[in-house]
Amino acid sequence: MNPVAFEIFGIGVRWYGILLSTGIMAGVLLAYYEAKRLGHNPENIIDLALWCVPMAVIGARLYYVIFEWNYYKGDIMKMINIREGGLAIHGALIAAVFTGYVFTRVKNMSFWETADITAPSIILGQAIGRWGNFVNAESHGGPTDLPWGIMVEGVKVHPTFLYESLWNIGVFIFLLFHRKKKKVDGEIFLLYGILYSIGRFWIEGLRTDSLMFMGMRQAQIISVAIAASFTAILIHRRKMK
Repeated sequence: MNPVAFEIFGIGVRWYGILLSTGIMAGVLLAYYEAKRLGHNPENIIDLALWCVPMAVIGARLYYVIFEWNYYKGDIMKMINIREGGLAIHGALIAAVFTGYVFTRVKNMSFWETADITAPSIILGQAIGRWGNFVNAESHGGPTDLPWGIMVEGVKVHPTFLYESLWNIGVFIFLLFHRKKKKVDGEIFLLYGILYSIGRFWIEGLRTDSLMFMGMRQAQIISVAIAASFTAILIHRRKMK
């Protein structure tokens, strides 16, 4: 599939960017109407997105560049060129959560309530955005004989982008149904982190392009850290209720 969807004045508009933008827009709209449904000011979601989205992109790129420093060092143009891919979701999440925390403090809003409102939107955006990896023929797994394998450079490989997208959709549906059952503020967000990390840990083990840290897959390390810490926080918050 051609990574370039169309051109405007000779500049190629890539499917990767279109899909990422679609995921972001879908997530923002969902959070907007969820805030409205709960009686919160939905305009705060727009303001939050205007801060979190650009910071998430910066965080995602910075995170990726740091772990691929040998490739990017000395070339600033390579570092800032995201048109070819190279965004790490964990970097995006770290930057977005930190920005969201600061935003809610400044606006005198509840961080945990806001996080619950946005959590389903985040995982929905991730599910849509993963298809950008398919178009770029990246973030795939190793060779497989399974019937749903995809061809990349003449080799049939695991479509790990598809595995993660489907897992994310499953988490998204679960969070939607669980919203009315939550016992404490922050529960939806914490469950998002736990469930996403479980799926990501397994899927990352199939990939061939993982970012590495001290000989280990970086995404698996941080997935374990998030799942463990979020579980501990959730248990603590429930006990403190």
